[in-house]
Amino acid sequence: MKPSTVVLSTVAVIFLALIAGVVTSSLRRPSVEGFVPTAPEPQEVGDGQVGPRLVTVDATAHDAWIFFDFSRGSVVEVGSRRSLDWDIAFQRHRIISNGGESNPLGRAGVADLGDVDIDGPLTLPAADYLGDEQRGDTPRNRRLEDWYDYSWTSHLLEPANRTYGIRTADGYYAVLRFVSYYCPAGRPGCVSFRYRYRGDGERRFERAPETPEEE
Repeated sequence: MKPSTVVLSTVAVIFLALIAGVVTSSLRRPSVEGFVPTAPEPQEVGDGQVGPRLVTVDATAHDAWIFFDFSRGSVVEVGSRRSLDWDIAFQRHRIISNGGESNPLGRAGVADLGDVDIDGPLTLPAADYLGDEQRGDTPRNRRLEDWYDYSWTSHLLEPANRTYGIRTADGYYAVLRFVSYYCPAGRPGCVSFRYRYRGDGERRFERAPETPEEE
């Protein structure tokens, strides 16, 4: 017995309704937490410990790298990427380090620590810090290419559950974890991260004190 026209029509309507629901759901953009970029105020921190501190870098420009220096705790202006005055740099979702092919003079590199608590006690590795490589005209750090997960349904970028150890351009150490990629009102390109830094060359971080974070 063949299905009736009414049954087939009902099935078709239900199927189209399901498809419409999926499409509508994919187009509905969830709300995201956005952060105001931190005003640049570079100040030498010496051999002390910094953090945990929350910083937001305005990396909304498509054609410019924005440089960050851990030893001064701030976005900084540099005359050239071959300078040692920066440690990591941002251009939209791309992030590089001041070492390898980005700058052979820099000692910066990145270690993937996995999903570890940035506030807890930890010791960064002595080796296995990956520097940058050149891909065409664009430098990249392969470990920092995986700092986010991208949803093809919501079209949102979300930080992965990873903590990174950073060896800086001058051989000191920091640890960071990304928090957000969004500015206020959901505009993309504001990279927020929490970090701790030691300016004495030690790789050991004790448990962070339970005090309010610096802004």
